[in-house]
Amino acid sequence: MNKRLREFEKESKLEIFGLGARREIWERALEKYAELVIKDCIEINKQELSFSAFEQLMNKYHEHFGVEE
Repeated sequence: MNKRLREFEKESKLEIFGLGARREIWERALEKYAELVIKDCIEINKQELSFSAFEQLMNKYHEHFGVEE
């Protein structure tokens, strides 16, 4: 799981790490959930922002989360 998602896990009190072997199932679910939220935000941004602002935002998303459009 990426470092930022691990921080979100701790902040949200999900405590996935404490699940032991079952942790991997929850980690994948959390990663997929985050991916879906980010993709949804990207679609909204694509519709609402100018091309240059959207391009800058996509660069930030990529740097911060490692996501692609």
